[in-house]
Amino acid sequence: MNYELKYIPQHIAIIMDGNGRWATERGKERSFGHQAGVETVRRITSECTRLGVKYLTLYTFSTENWNRPADEISALMGLVLSSLEDEIFMKNNVRFRVIGDLKRLPGDVQQKLRETEEHTAKNDAMTMVVALSYSSRWEITEAVRQLVAEGAEDVSEETVSKHLQTSFMPDPDLLIRTGGELRISNYLLWQIAYSELYFCDTYWPDFDEAELHKAIESYQKRQRRFGKTEAQVEEEIKK
Repeated sequence: MNYELKYIPQHIAIIMDGNGRWATERGKERSFGHQAGVETVRRITSECTRLGVKYLTLYTFSTENWNRPADEISALMGLVLSSLEDEIFMKNNVRFRVIGDLKRLPGDVQQKLRETEEHTAKNDAMTMVVALSYSSRWEITEAVRQLVAEGAEDVSEETVSKHLQTSFMPDPDLLIRTGGELRISNYLLWQIAYSELYFCDTYWPDFDEAELHKAIESYQKRQRRFGKTEAQVEEEIKK
């Protein structure tokens, strides 16, 4: 490991891409790849907790994914239920939260999500946030609707942020996308304005602790300026 633990990103967001292609290349159904992806979630959750990451946000199912074949959607919903049975949350002292248009989900899935949130509410080592039936444009649109309904007159970045589903956590420091694609896919568009982006070719089922370390090492080699000059940032560091 060539990174410093004191510079671990506090919030890592991940676009978990490549499950289907991973399975297809092995002559398996796409659902087989999603099952393997759940195992990766367990490994990465444990490792992020060990490293001291405070928030891990996982893009699990987008609103656009509702256009996929019905059998694949059904398999994914089943995996959501089975993965929430995992004691990884209690074992690692991880709190579970979910964001997205949950009304579109099957009733049993909605109930299990609520139960898991309640069951893990007091865990405080890390918060795992699952983006389920989520898209950033939907989220921002909903925030605007709320502001209009409230008759808000003084709209600022702060008031918009407070009306987003992610208002309970800081913006991501690092966004990782696996699977070789170089796009954001409607994920946390507002929140990643100043996030560092990391893309890798590794399919999500093969994304292990070593791959996570590579992403963190890349993050630590960058200078986050937030619009300031390099000289200004260096001066602030000296202080």
